[in-house]
Amino acid sequence: MRISFNQKYQVNLNSILTAQERLQNASAKLDKQTKILTPSDDPSASARVVALDQQISQMDQYQSNSVILRNSLDLEEAALSNIRGTMDQARVLTLQLGNGAYSQLDRSAISTQLKNMRSQIFDLMNQKDADGGYLFSGFQDETQAYDLDPATGKYTYRGDEGQKKLQVSPSVTLASNDSGKFVFEDVDGRRKTTTPVLAGGATSAVFNITNQSQFDDFYRQNYDGLIPANNNYSVVIDAANNYEIQRNGASLSPAVTGAFISGSEISFNGLKMAVSGSGPAQVDFSLKTPEKSNILNTLTDIINAVEVGQVSGNALKEAMSDALAQIDGAAVKIDAAVSGIGGRQNLVDNIEGGNDDLQISNKAFRADLYEVDYAEAITELTKQETALSAVQQTFNRVTSTSLFDYLS
Repeated sequence: MRISFNQKYQVNLNSILTAQERLQNASAKLDKQTKILTPSDDPSASARVVALDQQISQMDQYQSNSVILRNSLDLEEAALSNIRGTMDQARVLTLQLGNGAYSQLDRSAISTQLKNMRSQIFDLMNQKDADGGYLFSGFQDETQAYDLDPATGKYTYRGDEGQKKLQVSPSVTLASNDSGKFVFEDVDGRRKTTTPVLAGGATSAVFNITNQSQFDDFYRQNYDGLIPANNNYSVVIDAANNYEIQRNGASLSPAVTGAFISGSEISFNGLKMAVSGSGPAQVDFSLKTPEKSNILNTLTDIINAVEVGQVSGNALKEAMSDALAQIDGAAVKIDAAVSGIGGRQNLVDNIEGGNDDLQISNKAFRADLYEVDYAEAITELTKQETALSAVQQTFNRVTSTSLFDYLS
């Protein structure tokens, strides 16, 4: 078979070009630290790498959300803990108001301290997050959570009930804040009765709640928010000076009756009623509609009672009881919020650890598919360099051969 010079030249040139291409690919893989220069190198692995890149990027976002969430929860927890501590101090001072040895000047001094504590709590309830938004305003984070209404002298919540949420895993989304509506508002005030109304031979009536827990249980079991008349009670005294306590004009079951002695106390579910006069008579009272407030207005009420009303005796005792019940109720709400924050913090820590493990696995799998093995790549580069050198030497030998070389 005859081979022309051009054919011989082209065949050897093609061998050199092919060897150069292989050498260039080996060098490029080592330079770019990858096994796959183009999808055609390994279509299946390329598709897996694209999917892994998306998953790794998504996991990075989840981890970033976890950091933001944890910082927000830590900030909220710190604010609530400080509010809780200040409330405990306010409770102690409120109890001190009942000291019989204190003068009006002493109580005014306590009132001044309560004002300072109210200001401190007000600032904390308007705490801002790292982005400058109000932490307790719900979705309305550009709106100050609480402000003072000059018309009423009351502190009003201006946010909403929303909770901003962040996704920290493919299936878990957690709230990064708590609305002030949930944490501070809707705190039940002290449960009590209305002012007694006298009829017949009754000349006076003094009602005192001596066992608040017992009365609260009775209130919860019997208050009717749908039929107001069922909240009406009466102490009915007949002509023979026997009394019966009735609900909405009907006897209780079992009946509550006894001998009436003017001025003596009648005990009824934590309530003591001292009625003076003679029968027939009747004293009407009702379970008072539940009142809700926030801690700022609770402190305002007791401050006003001391400074403006300058109350003492039974009126001061009532004002103190109202304030203490609302402080305790507010503390329960804050404790519930802190407990919820702790649960979310534990959950995000667990999820973040799981995300880290998954991220490590994904990156290791991607490295196996995509990243170059240096020992293997260097060996391949050396092999291709040797192959190219051999092809080039062969080309030189073949192209320099002539028929005259064989003539003697």
